[in-house]
Amino acid sequence: MADAAVSQQGSKSGSAAASRPFSAFERLVAWRYLRARRKEAFISVIAGFSFIGIMLGVATLIIVMAVMNGFRTELISRILGINGHMIVQPVDGPFTDYPALTDRLGAVPGIKVALPLVEGQTLASGAGGAGTGALVRGIRAEDLSKVKTVSDNIKSGDLVGFAAGQGVLIGSRMADQLGLQAGDTITLISPEGDVTPMGINPRVKSYKVSGIFEIGMSEYDATIIYMPLEEAQLYFNAEGLVQSIELFVDNPDNIDELRPKVEAAAGRQIAITDWRQRNQTFFSALQVERNVMFMILTLIVLVAALNIISGLIMLVKDKGSDIAILRTMGASSGAIMRIFFMTGAAIGLVGTFAGVLLGVIVCINIEKIRAFFSWLSGTVLFDPQLYFLSQLPAKMEVGETVSVVVMALTLSFFATIFPAWRASKLDPVQALRYE
Repeated sequence: MADAAVSQQGSKSGSAAASRPFSAFERLVAWRYLRARRKEAFISVIAGFSFIGIMLGVATLIIVMAVMNGFRTELISRILGINGHMIVQPVDGPFTDYPALTDRLGAVPGIKVALPLVEGQTLASGAGGAGTGALVRGIRAEDLSKVKTVSDNIKSGDLVGFAAGQGVLIGSRMADQLGLQAGDTITLISPEGDVTPMGINPRVKSYKVSGIFEIGMSEYDATIIYMPLEEAQLYFNAEGLVQSIELFVDNPDNIDELRPKVEAAAGRQIAITDWRQRNQTFFSALQVERNVMFMILTLIVLVAALNIISGLIMLVKDKGSDIAILRTMGASSGAIMRIFFMTGAAIGLVGTFAGVLLGVIVCINIEKIRAFFSWLSGTVLFDPQLYFLSQLPAKMEVGETVSVVVMALTLSFFATIFPAWRASKLDPVQALRYE
């Protein structure tokens, strides 16, 4: 037989060489069994599908995990770029001494920026009469320049009018909804207006749009208006005080270490809320979804590993006579087991690293691929209105990628053990009886 000739070639090098684990002889036979021949075409097809399944499973896992990591990272960076890591609010009375309190809190080691804020809900309308709900944030001009997420992303206009107290900043999506551009006038309507003998009248006031910013997170670009602090205090009947002081820290993960320092620096009763408490439900849902997706997509690799089992079992049945000849020529049962183990493991090994390569290529070009399929289908994939971000992010983590590779290789190697064990237990007498 053609395959038996391999054993004759290996036997010339001596039985000692053939008996070494994973020797050149065993690798030669394993490679010969991986090569397709006409009568074994069906087995080769199964091996091919196993390879493709593992490659696509690994690539899908890497791509999905990278997109979910990128999604979480981008959301955190944008949310924490707008909202402080710690929000300090009064307990025993309003913050009438906010300038001095802000300076004390800003001097705490580990605090980058301390921002006094006045916030309120309003109805914003443009020149055409269109209206939308808005969150007005009153902030000092020198503090806004420290919020790089906003000040470094001015799409049109500038901060000059804002610094002079003569204009407001609005998000790009709000500008599109209201049909506004830099230099136009926006009208704000607040339900907490002037007190009259007839009751409280809504406060209506118009402001010049000094600039338009674009953060890249649709919820913020569509709802937030920045107003000079003194003007916001007048507009919301909060003269001489602020509602909260937001703190941006050097390391958001070390919030707990800063709490006692901030409380000591405040010198009064305060309530502190950190970014984890404000977004706990949201980020917990993201983490759960990420873990569930990993488990579900692992099933793709598991199915491909099962294909390796079926392919090897058929290969063992087809190569029964060859195995018997190898055994009669001196090959041990361990050598037979290692030969078929290497045959199946090679499929898993090559498929895994091909999947890693495919996953890396897709992650690097994820936005171009999204744009191509959007153009091809004529629909908007990853709609910013639904997913908050204007682009599809992807961030690969080395530890996570390594865990995917280890998981795929482990499943592939375990899948080869049973067929290889069956091959090693094949009785040469029974296999050659009808030859």
